Amino acid sequence: MNTTIHPFLSRRTSGVLLHITSLPGPNGSGDLGVGARHFVDWLVSAGQSMWQILPLSPAGPGNSPYQSVSAFAGSPLLVDLEDLVQMGWLPWMPTQGFDHHRCDFARVAPWRMAHLRKAWDGFNLHASPESRDALAGFCTEHAHWLDDYALFMVLSERHIGSWPQWLEPLARRDPQALDEVRRHSSRALGFWQFVQWRFWVQWQALRDYAHSRGVQIVGDAPIFVAHHSADVWAHADQFLLGDDFEPQVVAGVPPDYFSATGQRWGNPLYNWPVMAQNGYRWWKDRVAHLFQQVDVVRLDHFRGFEAHWEIPASEPTAVAGQWQSGPGTALFAELQQELGPLAIIAEDLGLITPEVTALREACGFPGMRILQFAFGGGPGNPYLPHNLEHNCVAYTGTHDNDTTLGWWRTASSHEKATARAYLGPGVDNEPHWTMITALSQTVANTVVLPFQDVVGLDGKHRMNTPGQATGCWEWRFDWRQIDHRPAERLLAMARAHGRTP
Repeated sequence: MNTTIHPFLSRRTSGVLLHITSLPGPNGSGDLGVGARHFVDWLVSAGQSMWQILPLSPAGPGNSPYQSVSAFAGSPLLVDLEDLVQMGWLPWMPTQGFDHHRCDFARVAPWRMAHLRKAWDGFNLHASPESRDALAGFCTEHAHWLDDYALFMVLSERHIGSWPQWLEPLARRDPQALDEVRRHSSRALGFWQFVQWRFWVQWQALRDYAHSRGVQIVGDAPIFVAHHSADVWAHADQFLLGDDFEPQVVAGVPPDYFSATGQRWGNPLYNWPVMAQNGYRWWKDRVAHLFQQVDVVRLDHFRGFEAHWEIPASEPTAVAGQWQSGPGTALFAELQQELGPLAIIAEDLGLITPEVTALREACGFPGMRILQFAFGGGPGNPYLPHNLEHNCVAYTGTHDNDTTLGWWRTASSHEKATARAYLGPGVDNEPHWTMITALSQTVANTVVLPFQDVVGLDGKHRMNTPGQATGCWEWRFDWRQIDHRPAERLLAMARAHGRTP
């Protein structure tokens, strides 16, 4: 394998982590409209060259982007409705008075979906021949995943329960049964294709804008996919399912820093030997699709490619699981052979063995180092700034952590004493900026900072709490909360530490 570090990840850069739904905007959640471009402009003003986001895929149970109905589709909730108004397909929409500091998904999601359906009706009535040709071309180019996704969404709307509970011919993907659905559902199928087309057009325009301003996009790829998804329904043989198509074992992680009983994610596990027989085709298609959307991919739960935690589906927690071998270098060798050098960040947090580290190094991928984890041990703690290496991506925290200000206010007395001794007494006054500065000064090629830390927000602004089923992923901000000082300070720091573009 080629173990060379990807060129973009081998130079000194810094960026900010913020998911698109957290952006300001008039329609209940951030989207791909002018608010996203404004954030790109803010990044430029702060001397940043990377914008890291969470998965772009449709949110699943609990509004989590890590439990999606498709690993390929874009979230309908991210589609900019104002664009559809400008195209003449959607009437002007009065302001609804949505919460500016929280995504109220229970209200926002049905409202946005209703307006997308109105836009589809408007498209059918008013679209130009050029727009109709563009939609048809998109459907042809993306047919390898879009056809199954559109069918899956139509069937999901018509049937109760997950896909194994559908009528048997549909669950087993009988060709005649699926053709019958296609013949009688062209309008419904067209709606889901239309939404994906507009997502794709808007996303590519945003990405082009970011590139024009010197900003690269870091995406996020969950290692596993949801059981109730177009991916598992269309490729059931690639997953460890029983004769009834239900998982007999599911994914998760053993007890760790985040949870005493581990995390039972519930995703089906891959049938790696079967995937190997066709050269990991599904993974090649998925990763190729990702790199059409983003410039760098953060590969979630990288240790699962070396060994994954297999939990009997009947178990309520992750405690009774066991480690099972993953594909190792075989998968990444196949990906590199087809796609070339991979700009991948390996999320190697949690229980990391020498074998996981060896796999990451064999692939040439940088790992992740989280400063909030640095102060619970001695000077050998791998997350302390003096122990970082060039080929790593350093964070104060991630979307799964409390904000740094929130973490500091709840840290143990031992952690605080260790941090004071290491970072100096200034950490008491500005823990977020003290820790940001410490990371920016390190040899780590890449530094990524949660937006909440840059602007000094406390734990009420946390994005996610692992293991908590409700109340996550909802955080938003308003530009009225933010003054000019954080960007100016970040710019001065990036210049001083050689991290400007």
